[in-house]
Amino acid sequence: MRSVVAAAAFFGSAGAFNSRGALRGSLLARRSASTLRGGGVQLADGHYEYLVIGAGSGGIASARRAAQYGAKVAVVERARLGGTCVNVGCVPKKLFFTAGVHMEAMHTAKGYGLDVGTPPKFDWEGFKARRDAYIANLNGIYLRNMQNSKVEFVEGYASFVDAKTVEVTGHGRFTADNILIAAGGKPIHPPVPGGELAKTSDDFFDLEHQPRTAVVVGAGYVAVELAFIMHELGTDTTLVCRGEKVLRHGFDPMVQDVLNSEMERQGISMRRKTELGSIKLAEDGTYEVTFKDGSMLTGIDVVLYAAGRRPILTGMCLENAGVELSDRGFITVDEYERTNVPGIHALGDVTTTGYELAPVAIAAGRRLSDRLYGGEPRARLEYDRIPTVVFSHPPIGTVGLTEPDALEQYGEASVKVYKSSFKPMHYAMCEPDLKLPMAMKLVCVG
Repeated sequence: MRSVVAAAAFFGSAGAFNSRGALRGSLLARRSASTLRGGGVQLADGHYEYLVIGAGSGGIASARRAAQYGAKVAVVERARLGGTCVNVGCVPKKLFFTAGVHMEAMHTAKGYGLDVGTPPKFDWEGFKARRDAYIANLNGIYLRNMQNSKVEFVEGYASFVDAKTVEVTGHGRFTADNILIAAGGKPIHPPVPGGELAKTSDDFFDLEHQPRTAVVVGAGYVAVELAFIMHELGTDTTLVCRGEKVLRHGFDPMVQDVLNSEMERQGISMRRKTELGSIKLAEDGTYEVTFKDGSMLTGIDVVLYAAGRRPILTGMCLENAGVELSDRGFITVDEYERTNVPGIHALGDVTTTGYELAPVAIAAGRRLSDRLYGGEPRARLEYDRIPTVVFSHPPIGTVGLTEPDALEQYGEASVKVYKSSFKPMHYAMCEPDLKLPMAMKLVCVG
């Protein structure tokens, strides 16, 4: 048996991965770092070796790596530093997920002889205040990290004048030898009557009060995670998806089967093969949600739409630089993060790579700078077998090919599958209805 090509597991702590490589070349940047806020004055020298549009995880990682090699670097950003991951993605989501883990622990504690007293109640308002303060601190850390790496930060909106020139609101024009587009993505609203009444995953983190009832629309990992978060913390939650199952794309059938069954067992209401028809604001301030089959839900406090994202490219004037987009509006890149225009690169959520994951963008950004400024002409990120984690209850970890993909690629005679499922010892002393499943699968070639 020559290689394991896939693995999937339920239950346990989930973590992200990072890429670390030895830095070669100069580690001394050539000038002091500074920050240009909106309305600031352009530097006398408006030329950079590397200009990064977007201060998310991938953009900052690439900028800092290039600066460590000695390049003159600037990062342009219009919003909070850290991008989706820090502000409206990984970080606040994981804090919510951890709150759910603590809630679960309080329910299972009785089996281990611990009296936790009255049923726990989640303080949404207090949690949000502490979470927002934590994220604000991270924003400051990102700025200090750029300053320590001698990366210039320019606050404003960036648009292309031509393939080598970018104009930033309030600061004028800057030129660069290489330009990286790492502006990230944003969720879309549902294209139905009243769709503007729905909240997106970004909006979810702005909610000041915990909803009593919620409808989550979507079948991907964002929808699944939001549904579990609210359910674990006490919100009456309904998940609506067009197909028979959630996580239908990119996840092994075992993952789909176990998770779909577990969501219903835990009490999340599932409306399968159902499409959103319209949203209407009722007189009492709640929402009426109508589906295309004519059915309806009333008295809903919040409708969360988590069924699609688009790249943040509006107003960037990519046509002035000649950058090509895919049919869906994403920047087309090759395996080296290059666009069709020499000297213009792109990574992360704006590209056709299909991986909207912060650790992937970080790794891709660092390798890009290794190639451009670190003397590694063949450095690039391998997009095969990238680990993925879903912060559900139980959490999911998966890497490599699914069983159907392995069978299609290698043939039935070459694929061996090993499976195991059991109740973890963690729940040995708990009531049966509190025990989460463990399911594992190895898909091997050989």
